Amino acid sequence: MTVREVRLEDAAAISEIYRPYVLDTDITYETVPPTPEQFAERIKKTTERYPYVVCEDEGEVIGYAYASRAGERAAYEYSVSMSVYVRQDKRRLGAARAMYAVLLDELVKRGYHTAVALLSLPNDASEAFHESFGFEKVGVFREMGWKHGAFHDQLLMQKMLRPTK
Repeated sequence: MTVREVRLEDAAAISEIYRPYVLDTDITYETVPPTPEQFAERIKKTTERYPYVVCEDEGEVIGYAYASRAGERAAYEYSVSMSVYVRQDKRRLGAARAMYAVLLDELVKRGYHTAVALLSLPNDASEAFHESFGFEKVGVFREMGWKHGAFHDQLLMQKMLRPTK
């Protein structure tokens, strides 16, 4: 497996990876899968400022991960939100771990201070994954999203990239 920077031509593969998460799970709160063209626009916007990587296995994109601004206000300048998705038939091979390691290292190099992740609950595997990278549980948003006929909670996890305390 190889982790590399995303390219615009990865948009179609990324769209296919994300599609079943949108349609079949509560992991993401999107309800309509973005098109490859929409993903290309997201890639352009994200990579203007934040790292975005893909994982390839034998030349095929099997996962992607990126950081984005944690909030729109000016004070969020040094905080990021992180996301990672792996093709469902390629999970548990180490792709997510490899991509997160690259992203976290790059975020530190770029001077970011805090990383957060929002996880839909229940999601024991993602909680354990984030804890293995030093993320801590800092709160739960109750009934934050409505999807598939039910309200879902979200767990907020946080990692200090450059602790000041």
